[in-house]
Amino acid sequence: MGDTLNSRTFDAIVIGSGMSGGWAAKELCEKGLKTLVLERGRDVKHIKDYPTTNMYPWEFKHRGQVPYEIEKANPSVSRCYAFREDAMHFFVKDTDHPYVQDKPFDWIRGYQVGGKSIMWARQTQRWSDFDFEGPLRDGFAVDWPIRYNDLSPWYSYVERFAGISGNKDGLPNLPDGEFLPPMELSCVENYFKNFVSEKYKDRHVIYARCAHLTEPQPIHIEQGRGQCQKRNLCQRGCPFGGYYNTNSTTIPFAEKTGNMTLRPFSVVHSVIYDDNKVKATGVRVIDSKTKETIDFFAKVIFVNAGSFNTNLILLNSISSHFPIGLGNENGLMGKFVAFHNYRARITASYDGFKEFTTDGRRPTSAYIPRFRNLFRQETDFLRGYASTFSAGRGNKLADTRGFGESLKNSLSAKQELDVWHVGSQMMGETIPKETNHLALDTDKKDEWGVPLLKISISYDNNEDMMIKDFFEQMTEMYTDAGFKDIKTSDSKQAPGLDIHEMGGVRMGHDSKSSLLNKWNQMHACQNVFVTDGSCMTSTSTQNPSLTYMALTARAVDYAVSKMKRNEL
Repeated sequence: MGDTLNSRTFDAIVIGSGMSGGWAAKELCEKGLKTLVLERGRDVKHIKDYPTTNMYPWEFKHRGQVPYEIEKANPSVSRCYAFREDAMHFFVKDTDHPYVQDKPFDWIRGYQVGGKSIMWARQTQRWSDFDFEGPLRDGFAVDWPIRYNDLSPWYSYVERFAGISGNKDGLPNLPDGEFLPPMELSCVENYFKNFVSEKYKDRHVIYARCAHLTEPQPIHIEQGRGQCQKRNLCQRGCPFGGYYNTNSTTIPFAEKTGNMTLRPFSVVHSVIYDDNKVKATGVRVIDSKTKETIDFFAKVIFVNAGSFNTNLILLNSISSHFPIGLGNENGLMGKFVAFHNYRARITASYDGFKEFTTDGRRPTSAYIPRFRNLFRQETDFLRGYASTFSAGRGNKLADTRGFGESLKNSLSAKQELDVWHVGSQMMGETIPKETNHLALDTDKKDEWGVPLLKISISYDNNEDMMIKDFFEQMTEMYTDAGFKDIKTSDSKQAPGLDIHEMGGVRMGHDSKSSLLNKWNQMHACQNVFVTDGSCMTSTSTQNPSLTYMALTARAVDYAVSKMKRNEL
């Protein structure tokens, strides 16, 4: 790329190439815009750059474990379930990009083309009007400027492209989508599903919808993807393209238009605002390898750096017109951040179905959609929780006593099947609060000269009451279903390991109480759009990635239509 103004000028710039950034790139490029995609990490090409994807367990030097020295030096990321030897190269180590914890927070990041879409848990549920109307009805946060009908066609649009496995369940609180055939539930999962439907008319156990190809359609064949092989090694990157990630779908589709310029190793410093033109004109980048500062220019900018990094970039985008952050006239940027509460778990055993066991693997489970406070406020806490439900059966633990021949004989003896083990994990909605906020550290900077992000987020009494209710309700349901040895546990983990941080640049009706309008467009800087997790007004109980994708496709459609009318 020659260093001329013309070579640094594009129709559009997308900051970030992950779950939402990939969609922004695809949609902008397919609509004919010359688009620069900035990624602070390295490039990752589908299949080619999945170095561990076909390795056997014995081929790993540490048999899958993270070496003690790395774990000790990186306590936050080491707590993540997928930060293991087979995938830790896709995660940002704490030491690579430090941050300031005013309160404990485990910030899990993936700096590469594809972002965390390579390592995500692939669970996909639509929001309903119970979620979009929640703040207005319950009196927290601000009213969402959109409703389910605004997003429904865009959910369908991204689902058909991504490939989502699911059932048509007909639930008002969890709308159906464009589904590929579901995988099977185990016999105990089906038993619990039927038991709950008979005993509790307002509660449901369903197949957990997931972004896996169970029956590839022509669009997936065109992407070069194949059927999910149920290997459950997804965080390594899938050589079959069996699950959805940016690297196998949106980025290649953007690339084949000829309209995308992908620039990895580009740490975004800020969005450039021109006081005279009264709009953003480009993006300032620090080359992560040379530390050179480069300015790129475009008519429209999509900020999709990942929720907290988007907040960081926009807070650092200061000018005489916006001295505390781009578009931050009301001072709300970085505030009202929320997340999902994953602390609570319940386990039990079941002595039935002794003639059956499980065989093989499956990348999803059963799912219990939110049932609390849906039609009326029935508890002392606001909102509610969803939950997983899984049941499996394996061999009893082998007898490892003894030495030599006796130990060998014990280990080689025919294994006896154990009882069925069941379990659920809560995913609770947290309430956006002004006290949960992000800010730029006034003294500390990273190696690229960008201020460190200061995170001040904690749980409150609403979450504690929700956990108590989850334990009570699930214990009752488990007991009534005949499950035994019921145990509850609260991990007390810090926020962050849910990896569902949201907010800080929230959507709303007006510029006094929000940063973005109903099209994800900044109220005070209308050629800048934000469609990653930072745009979320509230969190619901659903996994959020599908909603980010739908919001992004919708916002690009609007932005390009405005550009064609010379209104941006």
